Amino acid sequence: MQVLQQGSKNDEDEKGAILGIISDKYCRAIFESTMSVPKSAIEISTECKIPISTVYRRLQLLHDNKLLSISGSITMEGKKHFMYKSKVKAMVSTFNAGNLEVQIVPNLPN
Repeated sequence: MQVLQQGSKNDEDEKGAILGIISDKYCRAIFESTMSVPKSAIEISTECKIPISTVYRRLQLLHDNKLLSISGSITMEGKKHFMYKSKVKAMVSTFNAGNLEVQIVPNLPN
């Protein structure tokens, strides 16, 4: 389990970013959709009923914050085919006496 506790300014920024991500309904839907099986952006969009442009923006945000893994390949026709999978199984945040702690439970491969 990764624990982010009060520390440097960068740690505080990282915790704030993670809390912002988990408060976004689209990010939560993407986490839930990709927790057990990697999916393409189109599969996520269809399953979660999220516009494809929003899916791509949230996928980039999740990947930039190291909360999503990307695997992919290039087809014989030259098309790129990416699959996305949540690196997060659960998150717990605690605020006590001015201290913020964020715990991330990793989504381990099956």
